[in-house]
Amino acid sequence: MPLPDPTHGRPRSLTREPAGGWPPERQTPGLALIMPVHGPLAAAAPALGALEGLVPAPDEIIVVVDVPCSPADAALLPAGARVVFVPHACGPARARNAGAAAAVASTLFFVDADVVVPTDTVARVMDGFARHPGVTALFGSYDARPGDPSFLSQYRNLMHHYVHQRSRESARTFWSGLGAIRAEAFRAVGGFDEAYGMPCVEDIELGLRLADAGGQIRLLKTLQACHLKRWTALDMLRTDLWQRGVPWMRLILARGEAPEDLNTDLASRWSVLLAGCGLLALSAVPVAAAWAWPAVLALGGVVGLNLPFYRFLAGHRGVWFAVRSVPWHVVFFLECGLAAWLGLLLYGRDRWVGRWERRA
Repeated sequence: MPLPDPTHGRPRSLTREPAGGWPPERQTPGLALIMPVHGPLAAAAPALGALEGLVPAPDEIIVVVDVPCSPADAALLPAGARVVFVPHACGPARARNAGAAAAVASTLFFVDADVVVPTDTVARVMDGFARHPGVTALFGSYDARPGDPSFLSQYRNLMHHYVHQRSRESARTFWSGLGAIRAEAFRAVGGFDEAYGMPCVEDIELGLRLADAGGQIRLLKTLQACHLKRWTALDMLRTDLWQRGVPWMRLILARGEAPEDLNTDLASRWSVLLAGCGLLALSAVPVAAAWAWPAVLALGGVVGLNLPFYRFLAGHRGVWFAVRSVPWHVVFFLECGLAAWLGLLLYGRDRWVGRWERRA
């Protein structure tokens, strides 16, 4: 699977021309809610329906689609919504940029098409900016009531909720699933990087550029919404490796820094290391039984470091749910470790290829 080069083969500038562009004089006070939808609108019906009940209503609702809308699809759109068309499967970065280019409001509020927002969402966003006037961008989290009832979906969405709710409010990254940015700052740094042609780390990368440009980003813990995604084991592998882990590692190496935000905190890094050591020790047990104790100690260390998370799960879904989550959590850390190694190898390959190209 091809992955974007975060540096585009050269040092990144903090600013670049915005995709599509829009004249600054068009900007007016207010909030534009932008929802990109991949595929038929029917798949986003619950998320679109929730926009009808927002109080207060956003000043603009912009739905970005990549397939033609039928009359039945049009009936799903909230009243007053505008539709922006983009090429099919162009990626969320380009779709969000297209929606932002069509907006005239001074605040851009991005919401994913599988997120159902509560009625007071706009009020919370505007209140967040009002209480923190110096903030450039803010984002929230999934709530503790995921929409899909399957175990993996509940576990993954609760993990997201826990990480965001336990992280510090001052952030250097951004999350576009439920996040708002001042339009002027968004335009100044050039919006989302469209080199990311698939769901990836385009929002994290944007947040880092905003922070580099002096912007303040805030995690607003009271801003929450219901996530409807149904997770499978294959989704976990694809997301943790190719859509998040590997691109994020390449971005970290390209920038030369690893922000200690969200799930890159110190405890998570140690958990990745211990999970890898535990797996190696377990693989050696058939050769020498003495390796069983190092394996137990390493994996026990993972559990010990993450006891607050397991207590959180037990409090919300019961002890048995928390116990069942432990092996999946270890798998998650193993995926993160593998992603780090793959990202390092791909980054090294890109540097080597780039060096030879420059010599040629």
